[in-house]
Amino acid sequence: MTAPSDTALGDYGCVPKPSSGVADLQARARLIRDGQFGHTLTYSPKVFIPLTQLCRDVCHYCTFAQVPSRLSAPFMRLDQVIEVARSGEAAGCTEALLTLGEKPELRYRAARDWLRSEGYETTVDYVVAACEAIVSNTGLVPHVNAGNLTYSELRRLRPVMGSFGLMLESGASGLLAREGPHFGSPDKTPWRRLATLARAGRLAIPSTTGLLVGIGEGRRQRIIDLQRIAALHDRYGHIQEVIVQNFRAKPGTRMADAPDAPLDELLWTIAAARVLLPDTISVQAPPNLSPDDLQHLATSGLNDWGGVSPVTPDHVNPEAPWPEILRLARITAESGKILQPRLPVYPRYIRDPRWLDTRMRARCLQLTDAGGRVRRDNWVAGEPLEAKPLVPAPMLLTHDPAVQRILAARLRGDSIGHRDIVRLFETADIDREAVYLCADQLRRQQAGDSVTYVVNRNINYTNVCRYSCAFCAFSKGLPKTEGRERPYDISHDEIQRRAREAWELGATEVCLQGGIHPGYDGHTYRRIVESVKQAVPELHVHAFSPLELHHGAQTLGLSLEDYLPTLVAAGLGTVPGTAAEILDDRIRELICPDKLNTREWLDTVAAAHRAGLRSTATIMFGHVDHAAHWATHLLAVRTLQVNTGGITEFVPLPFVAREAPLYRRGLSRRGPTRDECRAMHAIARIVLGDLIPNIQASWTKLGQEEALHMLGIGVNDLGGCLMNESISRAAGASHGQCWSPSAMVHAIDSARRTPVQRTTTYDTVSPGKAHPWVEGGLSLLPIELSPAAQQTTQKIA
Repeated sequence: MTAPSDTALGDYGCVPKPSSGVADLQARARLIRDGQFGHTLTYSPKVFIPLTQLCRDVCHYCTFAQVPSRLSAPFMRLDQVIEVARSGEAAGCTEALLTLGEKPELRYRAARDWLRSEGYETTVDYVVAACEAIVSNTGLVPHVNAGNLTYSELRRLRPVMGSFGLMLESGASGLLAREGPHFGSPDKTPWRRLATLARAGRLAIPSTTGLLVGIGEGRRQRIIDLQRIAALHDRYGHIQEVIVQNFRAKPGTRMADAPDAPLDELLWTIAAARVLLPDTISVQAPPNLSPDDLQHLATSGLNDWGGVSPVTPDHVNPEAPWPEILRLARITAESGKILQPRLPVYPRYIRDPRWLDTRMRARCLQLTDAGGRVRRDNWVAGEPLEAKPLVPAPMLLTHDPAVQRILAARLRGDSIGHRDIVRLFETADIDREAVYLCADQLRRQQAGDSVTYVVNRNINYTNVCRYSCAFCAFSKGLPKTEGRERPYDISHDEIQRRAREAWELGATEVCLQGGIHPGYDGHTYRRIVESVKQAVPELHVHAFSPLELHHGAQTLGLSLEDYLPTLVAAGLGTVPGTAAEILDDRIRELICPDKLNTREWLDTVAAAHRAGLRSTATIMFGHVDHAAHWATHLLAVRTLQVNTGGITEFVPLPFVAREAPLYRRGLSRRGPTRDECRAMHAIARIVLGDLIPNIQASWTKLGQEEALHMLGIGVNDLGGCLMNESISRAAGASHGQCWSPSAMVHAIDSARRTPVQRTTTYDTVSPGKAHPWVEGGLSLLPIELSPAAQQTTQKIA
């Protein structure tokens, strides 16, 4: 690849002049950086695995490369690789950085003999095996620095690595001359390195490259090199980060007496990289090579510190120890930024499935949160795990004025927009605490200190469903001979028996929902309501998601306006606002493409409100969605409430992943993080509380302890005692099916709040009906399920 001409130097934005002052350039760089990456500086918690220090090249500044006589073995054995990788994983690392010399078998017989003795032809063969061992034996994501590679070599590595790294270092051909630092190093020929990066682009491999500042090149050459990198990215879109690394002279090398790269040159190049490169490419500088100048680096326009290891040294720069993460977090905070851990694969490459092999993408999704960064603890919705931190908590020293303005606006009753809501979801540390405090203050104003609950029973009358929502583990197809749970229906008599039993135990409500059975029609849903009302006329019927309502009307050829009154006449009292999932059609296309779209869901709920049926509203989050989708959803619910006023409560439902098809296929995250769950409840209060004063915590998904925690950050309702629960259990939740009223009252008292038993529509239950069963005294008769193969719609008649 030839160097751009003088007239081409402006092709990629406003190009800095080589004589540009550092301060002005940094100011431009910071504006670009902040616009793209906001308040976050990232780093990758990594374990460094030097697979071999043999190299056919002889770079004059390098101490990593060694001759065979100085090594105990030419390569690390696979058991050593696994041992080091496991030590890194135990210390909280998520990246396995495999660094090695280039093609040592072409120079050293010792390398050839060792590879042959282990059954490998080339070093790349062994790198593939090492990556496979890491992926099979740990939860780490390999990032491979293996030098120049052919197309076929990269293609073989792609399934077992998350990303690939190859420093361009410099495109100055003079560095290969006899007195140059790259003399005798054929793999440092610029066109070879650029060609390898282009191959990685053709294979859609997320890639890292970078410059080495101060080895004999000048500012003009760096501009040309950055433009070459930008051109590669323009063509393939695969350059996820560019490292700007400063040369440091090392004793024992031919360049031991060369001067270190001046700080101004490093800062100028970081800023120039930010200005020249596409905004989406991260700019990185290694913190261990400038330990006394980190504050300067943080304000130069970079947005990433690169890999930092808590367990292994920087084998390429062994004289430069990694900074402690807490010190790095403090310096980052002093710069007004939040230090956040990331994977070696950046978030946008994880979200788009074309960039990663299926297995590697599943690994990355498993490790990340909605922002695509490393999960901070092991908490999982639906699972009774004691939350343990995996990486240090974020640190901020001063509040973000923008966050303060947003919260103040809501406390005044002013509206906030989509971008404001996204910003609240992005908060951390003291800014997140401010969000929680605001939510709690609004809760006191809007709902008081009472905590409400309803004594109810869930009846899921069928698990047969014509839809195949990717997140749902409850629904089943028509009967099969095998399966985790057989498809079923519930008979007329069984529905009535359960309703009577619930009433006798003090329930005021039955909640009825099920799959969209292909044999059900609008009459079926009416008969279900009539069954309950015949058994217990006083029992409130809270039933049928918008999808079921839509299905009922459609099967009878009626409009919702004509169909809903028949359900009301039969005794339907309110409807659950489930099946909302995420009210953003981009997400619905991924998780429930054949279900109601956003407009249909909103229109169905609005029709129910016009028919006199009040409803709840929900959000099911933590799968393939992120903060922008959550903001869209909250605003859609708010607009609906402004128009109809029919929503009684808002219920965040964290995605329970364990048995969900979407997760089991490696296509989603493992549910929201605990911080994301807490933020959702708090921000729902902030966005919706003035119109929907009741924010509920779903204890079946959160667990009782976490649901009680939500009472301090905006929640005022704990939902139902349930007696039975099938949908969360089918997805893998293990927090139980019943929280008895007496136990719930005791828990609310312990939280120093006032328990109040409510009706479905938030009236206080009269003393004559409020008689919770005694803790441990719930005794339900066995549930009778009829196999779907033997069931017809007439059985529920």
